[in-house]
Amino acid sequence: MSSTRKAAPDTDRRPRPVPAGYRQGLITAITVLLGFSLAFLRFWGFEAPGQWALRSVVSTGTSMLAVALQLVALFRALRLEDEDEKEYRKTVMWFIASAIALVLGMLFAVVEFSILEP
Repeated sequence: MSSTRKAAPDTDRRPRPVPAGYRQGLITAITVLLGFSLAFLRFWGFEAPGQWALRSVVSTGTSMLAVALQLVALFRALRLEDEDEKEYRKTVMWFIASAIALVLGMLFAVVEFSILEP
């Protein structure tokens, strides 16, 4: 019988670090978008003209979901495990999802505002 060595399972793979500066850039992008999102929610909730309606809840809820996703992305980006390329890619996907949710929330707000203004 010949002894053949089996390939090591994928769990033994060594983490590949992301290039220098990638994490810092992602953290900066997340915090800039988070700051914009919070400023938008402040305006939409306290300064925008008109009365609250069911349509307002949809746009505000979508924007709040975007903020929650941004906070998850920021939490993930600040972890040491995010040095691994695989984890970094997951964090980027959380960030992209938050950006999409923010754009949808803003589009819903624009539609609602255009309905109120003749």
